[in-house]
Amino acid sequence: MHDDTVERTTNGAGRLRDLTFEEIRKLNPSAKHRLRSQFQDEKVPTLKEAVVESMHHNLTIYFDVKGHANQAVDILKQLYQEFPQLYNSSIVCSFMPDVVYKMRQADRNVVTALTHRPWHLSHLGDGTPRFSSFWKHFLYMVMDVVLDWGLHCFLWRLCGVSAFLIQKNFISEDYVRYWSSRGVAVIAWTVNTFAEKSYYESVLNCSYITDSLVEDCDPHY
Repeated sequence: MHDDTVERTTNGAGRLRDLTFEEIRKLNPSAKHRLRSQFQDEKVPTLKEAVVESMHHNLTIYFDVKGHANQAVDILKQLYQEFPQLYNSSIVCSFMPDVVYKMRQADRNVVTALTHRPWHLSHLGDGTPRFSSFWKHFLYMVMDVVLDWGLHCFLWRLCGVSAFLIQKNFISEDYVRYWSSRGVAVIAWTVNTFAEKSYYESVLNCSYITDSLVEDCDPHY
């Protein structure tokens, strides 16, 4: 699951943490998808089920870890041991450097990446401030500056990453060259329109994450 709640991606309601797996399993994950008429009987998969399905289609898997570093690392380590082919077809990524660092400590053969969007601690994806309090907003903006500096100066090396997953609006040719000189790939998210995809492929020569490989989707921040 991507969100803390289930409203956006299913026909259910409530916080994910308040639901049992049996309750989540009953939800329809295609209910609000534009192709829902073609996938009416879908069920929310377990992590293992999703991995097996992805490997069946030869897809690259991004394990996007939102939190709970120790638990996530333990589970992922078991997955890599059970499915060794994941070493060549998956990336563990997170906004939180501690997740990536602990994953590399647990298994140095796992490919890892740091995810980043400048000002993400103080602002939502659409640019709206996260906090109404001026002082809290200012504090988190300072933290954003420190985090951005740390990621680009030493955290990427400390964590041993192979890629940076960057929000698409902050990528330029110079930025791609900056990381390429350090042996780190830049991957943009979320690139949805045909025009965007053409620009990232032909001009930036940059990989990207998209909501669809075959459709011209709505632009996404």
